Amino acid sequence: MRRVREEGAIKNNPYLGDLEDRSIYIIREAYREYRGRLALLWSMGKDSTALLHLARKAFLGDLPVPVMHIDTGRKFKEIYSFRAKISRAWRLDLVVARNEPALEEGMSPEKGRFKCCSALKTLALQEAVSRQGYGALLVAIRRDEHSIRAKERYFSPRGRDFRWDYRGRALELWAEYHDDGCSSSVGAHARIHPMLHWRERDIWEYVKRERLPVVPLYFSSRGRRYRSIGCECCCSPVPSGARSINGIIEELSSTDVEERSGRANDKEDEYTMQKLRSLGYM
Repeated sequence: MRRVREEGAIKNNPYLGDLEDRSIYIIREAYREYRGRLALLWSMGKDSTALLHLARKAFLGDLPVPVMHIDTGRKFKEIYSFRAKISRAWRLDLVVARNEPALEEGMSPEKGRFKCCSALKTLALQEAVSRQGYGALLVAIRRDEHSIRAKERYFSPRGRDFRWDYRGRALELWAEYHDDGCSSSVGAHARIHPMLHWRERDIWEYVKRERLPVVPLYFSSRGRRYRSIGCECCCSPVPSGARSINGIIEELSSTDVEERSGRANDKEDEYTMQKLRSLGYM
């Protein structure tokens, strides 16, 4: 675990304050609507850790919802270490979901990345949602991450078959948040995205302001760092000399490298990514 501490005072930033307020408002509305059936997805990445912090802020430090990690068994050792330390420090009600049969069968990207992601991520999540009876999940995706994620809404219903109807998306109307068609369907749920309006740089500015802990893989080692982290077998570091939070922020102001360029699935054509998400991929 690495806690970001930079020299000098952290200046008040009204823009970050507005981002935070909007996200906290959505989190509180989600809790009001789905109390007792709401969970937060945590990947240990910078975005979901920021979302976790926002949720704790929304309830004055006492998080009243479980935190779920979809564990593919293929994560970096630094991610597992981070999970253990932060879940203890923040006293999280942690739920770890794994597709044990698929892992025992040796499921891996060598058998096809689409098949692997579907089994170890989507199916594991689907089974956990059904088993735990969740009606909604807080998810830390952002519109600027990928063109397919840019199609999402803050409150996005998923049917009993776990599918996302990206063709029939309704307008983002507040009344829709309370009539998502999920409440009476076993296995159906809503995806709630409180951070859709954030950008990658916003996340790092917020990590700096709030002094949030982050996985050390984000910082440069031997001239390379990870912009996005997930399964070790599907992530590659990018050239970078950013060894500090200020270095990352400075790098983002000039780089033309896409954030998820090191993620194998994002190198596939957009149809593949859209198909994965339509079937329940995060």
